Amino acid sequence: MLELTRRWFVGSSLLTGATARVADSSPLPGIPGPFPGRVVEVAQPDSIIAGRYNRDGVRDAMRKGMVELTGAPSWQEAWRCFFQPGDVVGLKLNPVGRPAVISAPEVVLEIIEGLKAAGVKPQDIVAYDRYKAEFLDAGFDKWLPPGVRWTFGTDQPHPFQLDMAGYDENQYVELPLLLPKADVNDRHYRRSYLSKFISRDVNKMVNLCVLKHHQSAGITLALKNMSHGLVNNVSRSHSDPSNNSCGAFIPAIVDHPIIRQKVVLNITDAIKAAYHGGPLPSCAKYTWEHKSMYFSTDPVAMDRIGLQVLDAQRVKMGRQPVSLAYMDEDSHFVRMQPEHIDIAGSLGLGEGDLKKIQLKRL
Repeated sequence: MLELTRRWFVGSSLLTGATARVADSSPLPGIPGPFPGRVVEVAQPDSIIAGRYNRDGVRDAMRKGMVELTGAPSWQEAWRCFFQPGDVVGLKLNPVGRPAVISAPEVVLEIIEGLKAAGVKPQDIVAYDRYKAEFLDAGFDKWLPPGVRWTFGTDQPHPFQLDMAGYDENQYVELPLLLPKADVNDRHYRRSYLSKFISRDVNKMVNLCVLKHHQSAGITLALKNMSHGLVNNVSRSHSDPSNNSCGAFIPAIVDHPIIRQKVVLNITDAIKAAYHGGPLPSCAKYTWEHKSMYFSTDPVAMDRIGLQVLDAQRVKMGRQPVSLAYMDEDSHFVRMQPEHIDIAGSLGLGEGDLKKIQLKRL
C-alpha cells in the first residue's frame, strides 16, 4: 500500500467527543491532504452515451483516477490509502441542480464499491445532504444499496436556516454577516453551525462534487459543496444580488478544524456540467457533456482547474469568464466571487496557483 505522509491533527478546543478520539488515534490525511496541488483528470468518452450515464464507463474512469492520484498498484489499494475497516465514512451528495446536474447514481455506487473494497462496511457508509426534502426529491434514497445509511441536516429550509435539530451547537463559524431582519444583538444569527453528520456521525468524508456555475460564487465545486452543505445559516453569505459575501464565507467555513480534518478525498463528476444558470434548475439549458472526472485531496487545486474548464466553456459559448461577467436573465448577482478559491489558498486549504498545480490528464 502507498505510504501516506503522517499528519497528526493538533488538539483544539473546538474538537469534542468522537472527533477528538479519532484525532488521537488515526493519522487522517485531511485538507489539503497527502497530495497537495495534485489533480487527476480522466476523460472517458463512454461515460455518457445518448445522454445517459454509462456505469461501465464511470467505473473505468473511477478506477483509473484513483490509481493515478495515489500511485497505488490497484484500485482497491488506492481506496485503502484513505479508508480502513472501522472507519465511518460520510458521502456528501449534491441535489441542488436537479434534475439536470446532480450527483449521479452511477458515480455514487462506484464510490461505495471503492469504500467496500477498502474494508468499510455498508452500514458504516452514510450519504448526506443538508435538506431532507431535497435529498428525497432527488431520489437519492431509492438507489442506495442495502445497509448504506443516509441522513440530513434539517427537514427543509427555515426562514433563517437556524433549525438546530441536525446541527451541533458546540461547533460553528462566526462571521459578521446577517440576513435582513436578523437580530444584530443575537450572536446565534452570526453563526453557521456544523451538521452533526460531520461533527459526530462520521470520522472521514468523501466530497462528491458536480461541475456547475453559481450565480454568487461563480462556481460551485469542492469548496462550496462543503461550505454550503455542511453548515446551516448559509443564505447570509448571498442574501440578495448586491449583498454577496461568498468570497469570504466559503473559505472561512472550510477552514473549520473538523472539516479540515475529516474531508480526505474530493471527486468531481464533470461528465455532465453546467456553464451558466446555476445552481438552480435554470442551469438545465446550459449543460454540456464534458465526459470527465477529477480526483484530488486538495479542494483548492480542484476548484482552480474546474474554474478554468468552466470559463473555457463559457467563452466557447460566447459568454464572459465568471470573474468578468455581470447579471443577466439567468444569473442575478451584480458580480460573482470566484476569488473564494484564492482566499482558500491563502488559508492553506490547498494550492490555488495554476503554475504550481500538477494536473495529470488521462
